[in-house]
Amino acid sequence: MPLAAPSSHAINPLLELPAVELRDRLAAGALRAVELAEACIARVEAREPEIGAWAWFDPDHVREQAADLDAHRASGRTIGPLHGLPVGIKDIIDTAGIPTENGTVLDADRVPTRDAWIVARLKQAGAVIMGKTATAELAFAHPAATRNPRAPSHTPGGSSSGSAAAVADRMAPLAIGTQTAGSVIRPAAFCGIVGFKPSFGAIPRTGILRQSPNLDTVGVFAADLAGAALLAEALFGHDAADAATAPAPAPGLLEAARAEPAETPAFGFVKGPAWESADDETKDAFAALAGSLAGRCEQVALPDVFAEALAARESINFVEMARNYHRYVDQGRDRLGPQTIEAIARGETISDRDYAAALELPAVLNAALERLFARFDAILTPAAPGPAPAGLASTGSPAFNGLWTLCGTPAITIPALEAANGLPMGVQLVGPRPGDARLLRTANWLVRYLAPPQQGGEATP
Repeated sequence: MPLAAPSSHAINPLLELPAVELRDRLAAGALRAVELAEACIARVEAREPEIGAWAWFDPDHVREQAADLDAHRASGRTIGPLHGLPVGIKDIIDTAGIPTENGTVLDADRVPTRDAWIVARLKQAGAVIMGKTATAELAFAHPAATRNPRAPSHTPGGSSSGSAAAVADRMAPLAIGTQTAGSVIRPAAFCGIVGFKPSFGAIPRTGILRQSPNLDTVGVFAADLAGAALLAEALFGHDAADAATAPAPAPGLLEAARAEPAETPAFGFVKGPAWESADDETKDAFAALAGSLAGRCEQVALPDVFAEALAARESINFVEMARNYHRYVDQGRDRLGPQTIEAIARGETISDRDYAAALELPAVLNAALERLFARFDAILTPAAPGPAPAGLASTGSPAFNGLWTLCGTPAITIPALEAANGLPMGVQLVGPRPGDARLLRTANWLVRYLAPPQQGGEATP
């Protein structure tokens, strides 16, 4: 942990370092922002023709930012918590003066005049805006051209395909995506990295393509748990323009991701409503994982009402897509992918009554989850039905993610398992809302528990 990113091109050792260590070296002056930027640029230039992770990338723009940050530090002024760290930005997130094309030709050459809230926050924190990462069309299901760095003939997942691939291939230490069904957890799992979807409303969405306001959630990608916590902590906040957010003290996510729980955590192994869609290898791997946690893990059956969750999430998503994407249909229906058109058409057929009923379901589900989280620190469940499927025509199934997006609970995937074909399989942990720090602390325990034994020592905490 984290798994290395195999490729035919040697990786600069600098890019193998965890994001937090890079942050510390940059803060101490042991590493200059321009050095890290040049390493990332070289990696992109070597690998981008094969991977296709970027929708927009300008090496000179990266160099200019890095040089400015080095000058800032040299002046003795205070530096931000992400000083000098390159971050990839999903191409549905507005960037002033930089194209944001939302993964569709219908927004070709669209250049926003204002930064999204999170981009402004990144700049305040001293991050280098590395570029815009490729996304499925309108952040839905029609794939981008991105390939999986672990196996280029397999999907990287979606819709945050470019963000996951860029981090997995070490083109950037950190990246941002969004999740409306499974668009952070699934691609992270397929590409063998950490993906963290915080509690709904934890990170403001102002300036981000509006697909489904009752579901859209900003998430982060990193090679390891601490890196994901570092980036997420810098983005948590309140924005009056986003009604989903609320004033609250920022949780210490990085500290939690590196801390040991006061007690050994308890896990509830949940198969969930999508269990039958999992392949046999995934079922066997999770049975073995739950068994290895004997005394710490108990299989739990969710109440029958959870069987309605995936259909309810789709209803909300499709109705809100129909409302928010009608302009794209009017502008160029024949230039949209069939998945997008089908979802919008389905959304137009769902009655107001059924939509309202779907919106009421999360409260029922969360009431049941509160009782579950009174017994367990986290839910243990697959991140996807299996490893990344072969082929690039689909981004894979979000069946193991949609329930948690609907409920707004924090979720994280760690690359702890491997399929027989060598591809990673993500272990998803789900925590109570808004227990993001608690979830990260529990995930840290599991990462350490599953780590290979060190010579002369024990792996388990």
